Amino acid sequence: MALHLSVFCFSSTVASGPHNGVRFFSQRTVKASGFTCRPLAPISRVNLKGKAFPGDGVPETKESSLVVCFGELLIDFVPTISGLSLAEAPAFKKAAGGAPANVAVGIARLGGSSAFIGKVGEDEFGYMLADILKQNNVNNEGMRFDPAARTALAFVTLKNDGEREFMFFRNPSADMLLREAELDFNLIRKAKIFHYGSISLITEPCKSAHIAAAKAAKDSGAVLSYDPNLRLPLWSSAESAREGILSIWKMADIIKVSEEEISFLTQGEDPYDDAVVLKLFHPNLKLLLVTEGPDGCRYYTKNFSGRVKGLKVDAVDTTGAGDAFVAGVLSQLSLDLSLLQKEDLLRDALKFANVCGALTVTERGAIPALPTREAVLDAMLQSVT
Repeated sequence: MALHLSVFCFSSTVASGPHNGVRFFSQRTVKASGFTCRPLAPISRVNLKGKAFPGDGVPETKESSLVVCFGELLIDFVPTISGLSLAEAPAFKKAAGGAPANVAVGIARLGGSSAFIGKVGEDEFGYMLADILKQNNVNNEGMRFDPAARTALAFVTLKNDGEREFMFFRNPSADMLLREAELDFNLIRKAKIFHYGSISLITEPCKSAHIAAAKAAKDSGAVLSYDPNLRLPLWSSAESAREGILSIWKMADIIKVSEEEISFLTQGEDPYDDAVVLKLFHPNLKLLLVTEGPDGCRYYTKNFSGRVKGLKVDAVDTTGAGDAFVAGVLSQLSLDLSLLQKEDLLRDALKFANVCGALTVTERGAIPALPTREAVLDAMLQSVT
């Protein structure tokens, strides 16, 4: 399951600047050393305390259950020692990341069908990332390579409890430069679920490409899934972030937010107050999910709401936990959208998703830590025995 990560030691300051003199690469594949990935397994019937798991039985065709993820794909540099500042960290592990890409890989690891649409630099990191997606059984035909911009980098500070802070190098990075004319609309129109975040809304031309892709997916009958994934340092101001995130709010059929994001979007109101949360529930929304870290999640639909407990683990790195949760939810919904109307089956799907998130925080990095379906089901069985 795990990507064999390289360790980088830095003895000088990392600088960003013009791209003059950057070596570009012709179309080729750069192998991710030591990477292995099991082939996709069919969805099988699993019984937990006498309950059939959502999505059990004969699955729909891969084509009809396709989840297309749109947005950023980048390199996360994660300190080898937690609790230190970036300046104090003695070394970093590089790991593939970027929320929408994490979700795409997460779905494939769970046995689902996924594709990624986004842009990376025509550089060593960009080709490595494309290859990682391919080796994880993610359709990467919608990826584009920019010869004039580099693949985005993010340095992640890990606190002792596994929580993190980010420093981004993307001024501009290739993901910001995706144009509407570069979109693979044929792939987008095949999506049963189209998933995205808000980082692709920050600057043009990617913002227009994002809106065009979401509209095409919606017009083709796809369910739109939105995880704002707030990263304030990337926005020009808090107000622009709030306005940008909410600008496409009413397009989504499914929205996942964290407690912190609720407070941010409601300008400081209590994220544990249902009345506050329901201010974010728009008339066409089918499902609103609120993640609560190790405590699990809350869910809200037009007809029912509730809370599902999480799985307690020792957190090493929380990077990618929310993406793993989203992958868990979407992997089940892509097989059976009627879960949105069936509370008992939705709760089972959310238990599964909570375990996906919990297992991810037990390893460093996002994509390397995403669990397989077998690992999730084993953890669920252990938790009820």
